[in-house]
Amino acid sequence: MMRKLQIILSIIFLGSGLVLFLAETSLVQASDAYQQPTVAIATVTGTPSGPIAIVYSDPEDQINVRSGPGVSYPKVGVLINRQEVPALAKTEGGTWIKIVYPGVPEGVAWVYAPYVRVTGELPIIPKPPTPTPETTPTIDPTLASQFISEIPPTRKPTFTPPPPLIIPTYDSSPITSGAGGLPSGFIILVLVSIGVFGLVVSFLRRS
Repeated sequence: MMRKLQIILSIIFLGSGLVLFLAETSLVQASDAYQQPTVAIATVTGTPSGPIAIVYSDPEDQINVRSGPGVSYPKVGVLINRQEVPALAKTEGGTWIKIVYPGVPEGVAWVYAPYVRVTGELPIIPKPPTPTPETTPTIDPTLASQFISEIPPTRKPTFTPPPPLIIPTYDSSPITSGAGGLPSGFIILVLVSIGVFGLVVSFLRRS
């Protein structure tokens, strides 16, 4: 009987200790919750300082961004119309603008100056040397010879001059009448006189 009473008292003691432990734990958690700050943490929302390049490429929707100042450099990206990016420098003459462009080596790239408007003054830096192509294109002479057809030379036509033009010539001889050198007018007059004389004779015979 005494043994059972001791077991019951032990169970009651352990249960009360567990209840006290849970109560203390809830109180600690509640106090930690009450001690948490309720003020929002401030965030930085300012715009970057310094010169800004704004894309103005009407009517184009976007412009090319290159790894260097020139069309011989490879294209590394694009900028859309009215996009703003920090500007760093410009080349001599202001043809190309160096901008901040994350995601490329060194985080900088170049844009064509007529496509952007820069707010602020930019330093002038010398233009880097033109990049050399990674591979030099070569032509296989054996392959190229398959597409080259040799045309045999042909003899040009020879020119044969035309025969000389012969223009006939006529000898000028004096015009002579057929009546022994008499003028033709005298012969006509004699013939007319003979005809008139014949008409007169025939008229007289009738009368």
